[in-house]
Parts: sequence; C-alpha cells; structure tokens
Amino acid sequence: MSQKIIINTSKAPAAIGPYNQAVKADKTLYVSGQIPLIPETMELVTSGIEDETHQVFKNIQAILEEAGYGLEDVVKASIFLSDMDYFGKVNEIYAQYFTANQPARECVAVKTLPKNVNIEISVIAWKA
Repeated sequence: MSQKIIINTSKAPAAIGPYNQAVKADKTLYVSGQIPLIPETMELVTSGIEDETHQVFKNIQAILEEAGYGLEDVVKASIFLSDMDYFGKVNEIYAQYFTANQPARECVAVKTLPKNVNIEISVIAWKA
C-alpha cells in the first residue's frame, strides 16, 4: 500500500509558505526548493554564490538525512539561478556534492527567486 509521509527537520530552514520541506511517496522523496537560508537564524547567506550554493546543499542534505536518504539517492536535481553567469561556479560546487552517478538535472535562469536570492535547488531522491 502506498504511503505519503511529510518530512520536516529543524536542521533545515522552515518552509516560508504553505508547503513542507519534503514529501515521501513510497520510495520517492520530493525535496522542496532550498534557498541559502541558515536554519538556526532564518537569515540569508549573501556572501557570494559559492557560499550560497554550499548553504543550499547543507539544507538539502539535512532534509535527505531526516528522511533516511543521501545525495547518492538523488535521481533528479533542478537548479534555478538569478543569473546564468553563476552557472560555472555553481556547476563546480555541484560537482563536489555529486561525485559519482550524477543525477539528471536542469539549470535555468529565472527572473526572480524567493527573497531575491541567487539560487534555489530542488531534488528528487529514490531508494529501493
């Protein structure tokens, strides 16, 4: 029988809207888009795209961990940037987190992101 389980952790930023950090449906985990918020203070990291990207991955990892998943279980990533000029730096950092069996992904530049951040990443993970 299929199950839908809501995943939330204090180790990642609280949702800033009517959604959850993640939802597990059977073996698939859907992680909501993460922006560079520090969970403890809910303050934005604004010291550059490198630090912002690392914070986003810290948030994603905390949510994955709470659900019993890891980066190795990610099958799809969606990256949203405020400016495609950030692509190179973000791609370098992304490669540090996904070192083998990289997931499918897309990366797009958008007009505006929540709280006017430079990056947002969502992922889908699957575990047998």
